[in-house]
Amino acid sequence: MSPTESLTDSAFLRMRDMILSGELPSGTQLQERAFAERLGVSRTPVREAIARLMSEGLVIRAHRGVPTVNRISISEIMEILHIRRLLECEAAKQAARVSSNPEIWLNFKSTLAGYLNGYHPGAVEHADFDFAFHMQIANTAGSSLLAEMIGGLKLKTRIFDQGQIPDRLDPGTREHIAIADAILARDPDAAEMAMREHINNAREAILSHLHRLS
Repeated sequence: MSPTESLTDSAFLRMRDMILSGELPSGTQLQERAFAERLGVSRTPVREAIARLMSEGLVIRAHRGVPTVNRISISEIMEILHIRRLLECEAAKQAARVSSNPEIWLNFKSTLAGYLNGYHPGAVEHADFDFAFHMQIANTAGSSLLAEMIGGLKLKTRIFDQGQIPDRLDPGTREHIAIADAILARDPDAAEMAMREHINNAREAILSHLHRLS
């Protein structure tokens, strides 16, 4: 890896973290010079990092072509959740068929039990755990393309997830436990059903939240 590639990777990861944590909210313009100074690098790594963020759909070219943190619309969120349901139900079903390492799921369940017993993770910590859980299912399913597609969709919905649906921690935790239990039991149908319920409930929570705001 060349020094430029290393700086680009660093700039990309730091800028992506800023977006996913909400530090750079939707609509924020990403000026190369400003971020080069902020990150302590030249403009080239920032330019290349922005290009990678655009390829993930986290950044778009908005007014006058200025790179801007993407503003995910409600219709896009609903469409993404619909596609996620199709992909992730299949991934959960396949993961239950082939999973051979129960320790992974028991570790996830241990963390989830902590949430139910009074530990309240911050928004970023919880989002990181949620991403890791869903990606473990996708990777266990055994298809790199499926995992790549699920990961990209999860990143897009994560922009919306940051602290906007606070009531989902407890029910979402119980839903994750149900998915993990089904995979541990090697029950593909139960895993598929648990994932379907999880994503359907997330969709309803988002719609309910938006209705309260209107």
